[in-house]
Amino acid sequence: MIRRTMTAWRGLVATLFVALLLCGASLVLAPGAEAQQDQGRAVAPDSVTGGAVPGGSLGVDSDSDFWRAVRRGVQGTVSIPDKQAGVLVESGGDTWQQLRDGPLKVYGAWVVLGMLALLALFFVLRGRIMIESGKAGRTVERFDDVDRFAHWLTAVSFILLALTGMWLLWGRDILIPLVGGEAYALVAYWGKYVHNFLAFSFVVGFVLMFALWVGDNIPNRHDLVWLAKGGGLFSKHSHPHSRKFNAGQKLIFWAVILGGLSLTLSGIGLMFPFETAMWGKTFALLGDIGIQGLPSDVTPRMEMQFNSIWHGAVGLVMIAIIMAHIYLGTVGMEGAFDAMGSGRVDENWAREHHDLWVADLRDEPVEQARRPLPAAE
Repeated sequence: MIRRTMTAWRGLVATLFVALLLCGASLVLAPGAEAQQDQGRAVAPDSVTGGAVPGGSLGVDSDSDFWRAVRRGVQGTVSIPDKQAGVLVESGGDTWQQLRDGPLKVYGAWVVLGMLALLALFFVLRGRIMIESGKAGRTVERFDDVDRFAHWLTAVSFILLALTGMWLLWGRDILIPLVGGEAYALVAYWGKYVHNFLAFSFVVGFVLMFALWVGDNIPNRHDLVWLAKGGGLFSKHSHPHSRKFNAGQKLIFWAVILGGLSLTLSGIGLMFPFETAMWGKTFALLGDIGIQGLPSDVTPRMEMQFNSIWHGAVGLVMIAIIMAHIYLGTVGMEGAFDAMGSGRVDENWAREHHDLWVADLRDEPVEQARRPLPAAE
């Protein structure tokens, strides 16, 4: 009886020993079994060692490294023709948004409001610039119908472009609280069409102005003297020599021509997206002449972003310049508006501000052309 009992215990112990050996062998031969059982459960923090991710799905890259690269705009591979689709996150869009909503809006507001403040201060200190010798009662033709058509076509187009552009830039922040979202959206919707279509008339206008007036806007030695004396704008009885256009008018002319050309090129890029490569070619040209640090691979999306920021910045600078031009051509100077109103100006006004032009027109010596005519009764 005792012998049978001992035999049974030995068999049980042997069976347990064999079972333990089989379990150990299974763990050694199948190391992935435990990992498979862990799927779907939280992995303890200490299970990730040496930067390796359990399962090896990302190799030695962690999730944070992977998504950080995606966030920076890493280029993946796609089988479709549009390779830009391989960029999951366009990080440059954030930079563009920050520039537009930050420096462009803030500094642009300072430029426009600063010019308004300067003009108001100038009017308070200087007052309206009058014809010092009084009106002669005789007029001389300054601009013909073609000249005035080119001017007003450009002027009206630019004013409407400026208003609609500022509405789109600042309207969401400033105007929605005042007029409401629906009113803002309605004006912005139609303003976009006004902006797009009047751009063509603006281009026609400044091209006409260039063709008509470029010959009279070439700088000469008298312009340096005019600038040194501030054009006589800051003191009375001081009118530097000037031909048909003085140095200040020449600066405005070239600002309109060069600024208008720049606005046109960037505007075309915005109206026809992904069809131009102005910035890529410009950066490549600048790189060829030794200017370093510029983007070497400008994507079509980056072209749009550069065009948007540049178009807004140049437009705001031009708005400030034209504001000064409008002021001097209307309330700031007596007799100036007549030049583009009727096309004829009082002769004493012409003798005071454009004596060399009068001398050529009247075929008179300069000193005689500077002498005012008797004031009309």
